[in-house]
Order: sequence, then C-alpha cells, then structure tokens
Amino acid sequence: MKKKILSVMLSTVMVASMLVGCGSTATPAATDTKTTEAATEAGDVAEAATEAAETVASDVNAGVFYYTYSDTYIASVRTALDAALTEAGIAYQDFDGNSNQTTQNEQIDTALSQGVNLLIVNIVTSGSVDASQAIVDKASAAGVPVVFFNRAVETDDEEGTVLGSYDKCAFVGTDAPEAGHMQGKMIGEYVTENFDTIDLNGDGKISYAMFMGQLGNVEAIYRTQYGVEDANAVLTAAGKPELEYFDSSNSDSYQVDQDGNWSATAANNYMNTNLAQYSEANKNMIELVICNNDGMAEGVVSALNDKGYNLGTDDCVTIPVFGVDATDAAKQLITDGKMTGTIKQDAEGMANGIEFLAANVAAGKELMADTTDFNISEKVSNKIYIPYAPYTGE
Repeated sequence: MKKKILSVMLSTVMVASMLVGCGSTATPAATDTKTTEAATEAGDVAEAATEAAETVASDVNAGVFYYTYSDTYIASVRTALDAALTEAGIAYQDFDGNSNQTTQNEQIDTALSQGVNLLIVNIVTSGSVDASQAIVDKASAAGVPVVFFNRAVETDDEEGTVLGSYDKCAFVGTDAPEAGHMQGKMIGEYVTENFDTIDLNGDGKISYAMFMGQLGNVEAIYRTQYGVEDANAVLTAAGKPELEYFDSSNSDSYQVDQDGNWSATAANNYMNTNLAQYSEANKNMIELVICNNDGMAEGVVSALNDKGYNLGTDDCVTIPVFGVDATDAAKQLITDGKMTGTIKQDAEGMANGIEFLAANVAAGKELMADTTDFNISEKVSNKIYIPYAPYTGE
C-alpha cells in the first residue's frame, strides 16, 4: 500500500512540473502565481514522498533470532529471509543462539532494550511451552509483535496455549507430522519396488538405521515415528515384511545427536561405528538409512563412501539413504546417485511467509491481515503452515 502511495505522490510531482512548463502561455502575472503555487505544491509533495519513503524503510526494526547458524536448513532460511527483508525495506539484525536457550533469551532482552520492535524467533528449545511463553511475555511487556518460525513452540496437546496468549503473536512453520508421513510413504514404495536388491544378505528382511536429530523436538519425534510406521504400512500392504532395526539391543530404534544439532558429524560418527560391526562381511549389513534431516544424511553418505558404498557408479553397491529438507547439498547427492530421496522443506516459502507478516507490521496492519491465501492451521488461526513435498531428483 505504501508503494502505491509513493507512486501517486511521484505522479503528482510530475503533473505539477508539467503545469509549470505549460504556464508560459499565460500572462506574466498569472504565470508567476501559478508557478509559485505549483512549485510550492511540488515541493510539499516531494517532501511528503521522501518522508513516506523513509517511514517505509525505518518503521520496523526487526531482531531475527536463530537457534543456530550451523544447521544447514536454517542457513538456507537465513539467506532467503535476509534477502526478503532487505527487498521489503525492513531493517533487521540476525542473532545466533548457538543452540542455547539462555543465550537466545539474553539476546532478545538486549535487542528489546536497544529498540527492536519486531521479534522473529527460531526458538532453541523446540516444543517447550515454558521457553516460548517466556519470549511471548517479553514481547507483550514491550508491546511488540513476535513471529515464531520453523521450530514448534508447543506440543500438540498444548496447541494454542502460547500462540493464543498474545494477540500480536504468530507462527510460520510446517505441519510436523507431514514430513514423516511423506518420507514413510516414499521409503515404503521404494523398498517395495527394490526389495531384492536392497536385501543384501538375502534373509528376506530389510535392516535399517534411524538418525533422529534432537530429543524432544516435535519434528524429530514425528519423523522418527511416521518414517518407519508409514513405510511398514506400505510394505505389509504389498505382502512384504516390516523394516527391522539393525541393532536389536537398542530398544529406542534410533540414534540421536546428543548435542541437539542434527549434525552431519554426529551421524557420520555413529555410522562409522555401526559399520565396524554391521557389515556385508558379517552378513548383517545395514541395508537402509533414514535420517530426520539432510545434514545427517550427508554424514551417513560420507561414512558409506569411506567403506566403498554409494559412490554413484554402476559397479558400486548403494545403500538407500533418505533425508528431510532438500538442501542443495542433498539434491546434488541425489543427482550423483549417492542418496535416494528427501522431503523438501521450503526455505524460500518460509522466508516469504515471515516477510509477509513483517510487512503487515510495517504497514500498520494486524499481524495476520490478508493471510487467507496461506495454509492456515484449522486449530490455531495464527499458525501458517508451509507445505512439504517429496524430492527424488525426478
């Protein structure tokens, strides 16, 4: 709307200028009067346009708080969001929480004290009502809007508790179970079609490894659950046996990044340790790997490469590896034949959703104004979902 106002103002300036030029055919006295009036009007309009332009650029001073810069997917969101906010003329400053909630809270306190008037928060402690409510309380006390993104601020059982506590609060993210369901279906269909090739030891079962990411994280929980459950549903419907976790002594049936960073390093270390015991030579090779994000999938592929697997050549055995995010690195691995598939989590879509809400704030609108074209949660009216999509490189 402000861009339209500026356009009208600039058009008025041009018209005023034209009036000055055409006035030369009038009497000298009339010309002087009209010229003076037009010049004055043009000056007033130009000044108003300048002030309006300055307002567009300076009304909002956003603090953007990331749980960590080191997460590959979050890095892609940061790149897209920086570009979107810059194009919108919204001032911002990025902060790295470095996976520490206390650090993030202190950064928010400092930013508010320095005049930040919009909080955009990728919370460290995902799914914690206590952690997210504390941030909402800070925003409410300062009278500023807060937009959470990507990482859940409450569990399903408590949905709406935090987001419903403050009228200047919203969430832009994903429907957490959706990625797990999509990944499970993708895995089930792939294994059904390639069962005999995947079954390296010919025992009629597929042995899998699961890399969870972060304990307590809602996305990690659902991906871990549905990535296997839905794959098994597809397999049994096709008359195939369910997947079998490679380590029968691990009742959790997953390995987790103890640092909570969903990192390639953690997955690589686990996979190297696993392959020392579970191998083709021992006839108990891990035959399928499910990862909760592409960073961990990259780490797994690297470990497999070191053992001569997943090299992308016809004479090399490829262990199917699946991830979530569709990062550029993962898409390249899929293109190279080193990784099988992933679920796209749209970084640009998420950045654009956040920027849309920030632009509402800049325009003086309600935070959720004009969002009917977005996918809004049926349960919570200030929660925007960015859809997932399967990605296999095809």
